[in-house]
Amino acid sequence: MKHSLYLKFILTYLVFGLLGFLVIATFSSRMTLNYLTEREAESLYREANYISTNFVRSYYSDSPNAASLESIHSHFQALDTYLNASIWLLNADGTLLVNSDTSLQDEPDTVIEEFDPTDMGSSYYTIGDFYGLFDEETLSVATPITYNFRPRGYVLIHMPMSQLTAERDGILNVTYLTLLLIFALSLMILAAFTVTVYRPLKKITEAARQYAQGNFKYQPEIYGEDEIGQLAATLNYMAHELNETDEYQKKFVANISHDFRSPLTSIKGYVEAMLDGTIPPEMQEKYLKIVLMETERLNKLTSGLLTLNSFDTKKNRLDITDFDINTLIKNTVSSFEGQCTARHISIELLFDAREQFVSADMGKIQQVMYNLLDNAIKFSPNDTKITIETTLRHEKVFISVKDQGIGIPKDSMKKIWERFYKTDSSRGKDKKGTGLGLSIVKEIITSHGEHINAISTEGVGTEFIFTLPHVHEE
Repeated sequence: MKHSLYLKFILTYLVFGLLGFLVIATFSSRMTLNYLTEREAESLYREANYISTNFVRSYYSDSPNAASLESIHSHFQALDTYLNASIWLLNADGTLLVNSDTSLQDEPDTVIEEFDPTDMGSSYYTIGDFYGLFDEETLSVATPITYNFRPRGYVLIHMPMSQLTAERDGILNVTYLTLLLIFALSLMILAAFTVTVYRPLKKITEAARQYAQGNFKYQPEIYGEDEIGQLAATLNYMAHELNETDEYQKKFVANISHDFRSPLTSIKGYVEAMLDGTIPPEMQEKYLKIVLMETERLNKLTSGLLTLNSFDTKKNRLDITDFDINTLIKNTVSSFEGQCTARHISIELLFDAREQFVSADMGKIQQVMYNLLDNAIKFSPNDTKITIETTLRHEKVFISVKDQGIGIPKDSMKKIWERFYKTDSSRGKDKKGTGLGLSIVKEIITSHGEHINAISTEGVGTEFIFTLPHVHEE
């Protein structure tokens, strides 16, 4: 898991969060300070312009009501408390007349010889120590005082940049706390993602690895109705089906090996006995007939497997035609006349109409009838009756084959359609059977989209009933 996609995602997420925080901290600090500086400088400039126009301008007039330095100083001190900034009155020659930070009587005659209002350029404020008069960076705003179209002085407002820096830090602290909270919430989302998505995916990956190794009994413990839960349920279902398929294949191989080994062993034994003289020439004909019977059984077994394989690979195509099922039944019954006569078994045909047309593959339905009738004769005692009946109900033709044989045990009813399955009673009587007859019957009827059922009682008999679509005779 050292180089897992999840670990890469976590590392990328953490690096992205750290770099994002550093970038935001760097640029937001500078941008916030610039914004606060512009905003405060504009506000101070409006105040300075208001002061110069409404309070200080009259000082330079010859009016008897002209403002005195004392009133200007008092006004500046009031504004100093309100603005939290120093307010100066400066003559055009650079002489400091009023400073709101000091008393008017204590103010020495300070002259700023280097003062030049053009130093600000096109801006109305400057940041610095203002010609060495301050020990820290200060935001200074200046507005001229004009009288008779001549500049007589300047109103200056000075605010320490430390105030703006503190305000910036307060804003950034809130921003950083917000970012930290968002990052913590995202970590909670990541934790929820880990629990609801990553861990189930790890379990699903482990399940896939177990299935690849053949352990189909492994089931990931994932529950839920979302897509992950549905995927896990699908995997569990797939594993169940693969497990059944695997067990079926093992059983299939075991059964087919047994059914092929028995006749091959008989053939090999009889041929060797003939070759080494164990069986004398006058008796060889008898055993050659047995060998021929076993080869016919092998041929029948091979044909049955090929037929079932054609259905498994879905390559088997039906040749659907309209035909009379009653005629097909009569022709099939006639092929068993010799066997029935020898064993005194009678076959009764019960048709509810002289002709009963159906739509199906005639050859395959004939194979169905042959297999069902063959089983009925095979497991019926001598001197019994087999009944074949056709009935039309709701546009379906029901075909029934009923015998008076030994019946099928109740616990074997669900297994009779399985390949190679034989009941214990049939194994003793049916030496030529392959166990594929009913499997073929089931596949053929299912491929037609129809159904077949079996009803049986031990010691009474068995009845097989299947349906075919009815066709009206033109």
